[in-house]
Amino acid sequence: MGCHNQPKTSSELHDKKILLMGNPNVGKSVIFSRLTGLDVIASNYTGTTVSYNQGTLRYNQQKASLIDVPGIYSLDATSKAEEVAIDMLNEGADLIVCVLDATHLERNLHLALTLKQYNLPIVYALNLNDVALRRGIKIDTNLLSKYLDAPVIETVAVKKEGIAELKDEVFKSHSCVEIQSIENINEKAEEIAENVTKTFDVKVSMLERIGDWAIHPLSGIPIAILVLGVAIALVVGGGAFLRGFLLLPLLDNFYIPFITGLINLTPIDGVFYQILVGEYGALIKIIEWPFALILPYVFLFYIVFSFLEDSGYLPRLGVLMDSLFKRLGLPGSNIVPFIMGYGCAVPAILGTRASSSKKERIIVVSMISIAVPCTAQTSAFIVLLGGSSVLALLFVFFISFLFIVLTGLLLNKLLKGKTRPMILEIPNLLMPDVRSLLKKIWVKLKHYLKDAQGPMFVGIIIAALLVETNALLYIGNALQPVVVGWLDLPQEASLALMLGVIRRELAVVPLLGMDLTTVQLITGAVVALFYLPCFSAFIVLVKEFKVRIAVTIGLSTFVLAFLMGGIVQHVLNFLIS
Repeated sequence: MGCHNQPKTSSELHDKKILLMGNPNVGKSVIFSRLTGLDVIASNYTGTTVSYNQGTLRYNQQKASLIDVPGIYSLDATSKAEEVAIDMLNEGADLIVCVLDATHLERNLHLALTLKQYNLPIVYALNLNDVALRRGIKIDTNLLSKYLDAPVIETVAVKKEGIAELKDEVFKSHSCVEIQSIENINEKAEEIAENVTKTFDVKVSMLERIGDWAIHPLSGIPIAILVLGVAIALVVGGGAFLRGFLLLPLLDNFYIPFITGLINLTPIDGVFYQILVGEYGALIKIIEWPFALILPYVFLFYIVFSFLEDSGYLPRLGVLMDSLFKRLGLPGSNIVPFIMGYGCAVPAILGTRASSSKKERIIVVSMISIAVPCTAQTSAFIVLLGGSSVLALLFVFFISFLFIVLTGLLLNKLLKGKTRPMILEIPNLLMPDVRSLLKKIWVKLKHYLKDAQGPMFVGIIIAALLVETNALLYIGNALQPVVVGWLDLPQEASLALMLGVIRRELAVVPLLGMDLTTVQLITGAVVALFYLPCFSAFIVLVKEFKVRIAVTIGLSTFVLAFLMGGIVQHVLNFLIS
């Protein structure tokens, strides 16, 4: 692999390839956001499910492709992310921008020195300098540059400090140094960090104190209760407000009269008219279900989750949960993919690839697939149960929590293997960068709209055809022993079971228009809670764990859905009577 050390013309610079690398939680995503703006493409690396962002870096009349390599600690190829990083390096690049955390320089220097063994020019960005100064840490940048034999640019990405200087440096012509073979990188990193770092006494900031308090059980548990309580209140309360005061009025007062009036101007009538704008009219439900009912809660969840993620709070929650998770055969670090599961099962399943063993991965994905409702499904539960009984809603989530724990306990006993101790970096507790936060929310929302709406639209069309052509009556008769006899639901609830195969929330939404008792509402919600993983999640399970494990998880959810739905219905009716 040759070094790109020749000056390039303006036209050649259009194809300049830059790799942005660094440890997790060093502010790499903020630097990427500052350098590329909104011109970003998210995709999976060829042959893997490891995602990375690629953006266009513009400088005067020149352009370059900036690739945000997944955050890694080393190049030992012990994880998929590290394998992808090595492959990207072996493919070659014009430049590496390596981001260093000024508050944890020694640890970051391990990767920085390893990259010098590749025959590629490097520019280092020393980020989080403001946090370092608040902690009484000052780095001698000039001396660090001499040790690394490469430019080092001081940055505070959240404040845009040093970004212009970094961009200037990136577009200069850089030459490679001789490939260096370092016998003991850890000792070298320690030596450099010790020589370039000066410390001084400072007053600890309130944010740092809160960050420390959030880790210790005595103070951390009340903080966690407060944080999660506020998060739930924002999602549930905010979603109800958006839905009740904005989206449903727009739907009822403007969209439905407009689209119905438009169809009335055509010669369409009879069954075709009902399929378009009838009780389950496709043109009505295609807006009402995904956008007026589900989207408000999904949108607010992404805001809350992205804020907690970028602030550095989630790893602290992982520390608090470590003792509980150990009983389930998991280190507390799995809290991140677990919470992601409440957003969407697909990225949560992929997020388990950071787990230290296959046993851990199977336990986490089973817990997520069996009993963790995604945001869209949670939104449907809130709409279905929130209006009639808050206690009913809490009861369903209690069952969810109970089976999450039972699943973990059972699989920990059945599966072979040991749980490794938790290795989790605790990043600085920071106020997230607004621009990067908005970009992350937009990317997540865009992925949701792209991945979820297609299957939901298909489900809505199928629902319209089944109901308005009376085909549902025949299906209902066939499923009557289960739906009516065992679950004590009306025959038309068969529609929810049909559509739930496409997406889990579609096992809930059709129940909204039915006249159900509170017990029937709870029964339907419990069935939907355990119902089959959505099609996208099942495909990812197959890719990650092969067909046998994916089918086993899928069948487990299917059996639990009907078994627990019937048990809950019979028990509640017995207690009421």
